[in-house]
Amino acid sequence: MNPPLSNPQNHPDWIAPHSLRWYAQLANQTGEYVYPWRSTIVEPNGESLFTQEVARMVKNKKVLDIGCGHGAFALLWATEASEIVGLDATDSFVKTAMEGTHPNVSFVISNTKERLPFAKGEFDCAYNRKGPTSAYPDCKRIVKAGGQILGLHPGDLLFAELSEWFPHLFEPPSSGTPVLDKLQAKLYEASFSHVDIASVTSTEYILSPLDVIKLRCFGQLPSVTEQTIVQHLHSVQHIFDQHATGNGLPVTFAHYFVRVTV
Repeated sequence: MNPPLSNPQNHPDWIAPHSLRWYAQLANQTGEYVYPWRSTIVEPNGESLFTQEVARMVKNKKVLDIGCGHGAFALLWATEASEIVGLDATDSFVKTAMEGTHPNVSFVISNTKERLPFAKGEFDCAYNRKGPTSAYPDCKRIVKAGGQILGLHPGDLLFAELSEWFPHLFEPPSSGTPVLDKLQAKLYEASFSHVDIASVTSTEYILSPLDVIKLRCFGQLPSVTEQTIVQHLHSVQHIFDQHATGNGLPVTFAHYFVRVTV
């Protein structure tokens, strides 16, 4: 019989995911916001649909990238947009972004919970790819009237199966729709002329038991990941084999796709 799983949050080095400390730790470790686990995602999905719409939106526009991380997504549009400004609160990410910059791409360090460091109507459009929802209210000021804002945010059902299959290793999802509720509140606060929020769901196949642990310990110090592997890899392997298909372990890949007109 496999030993029961435990919550890696009990490790003394654990930091709350997506806190400012967590982002700073991840940036200091890798310099990039890149997922460490291997997986494949069924098309179409929120990520691919968002990328397609951003590609159409940014042509010949001055664009704001909200929560740009290490800048890889912003640099995709360097030859399409007239100018791109990436904004992120984590200075180590912005430092990495500046190493690969293009003449019409620049980066700014700023916390979206404060007034954004831009003039009224400075941007033609903006996008927020899994960045902070706190940016939306001030976007009403800095994006031109009639301009478009696209947003992609993790859905409330993202990876919902993992807490059922791996109890204690993954925490159960919150009741209700707290992610959607927070998103709607920020968009309502901004008083945009038009807002549409679509739920986009697909399937992500996690490729191995080790990738399950890497997903759970994303952004943590190696001490957390290594202890979780030592304690639980055998049990995770057993559960993985029970639920995996030939493509890997199928989990819900859910996002909220925001389309806004200023």
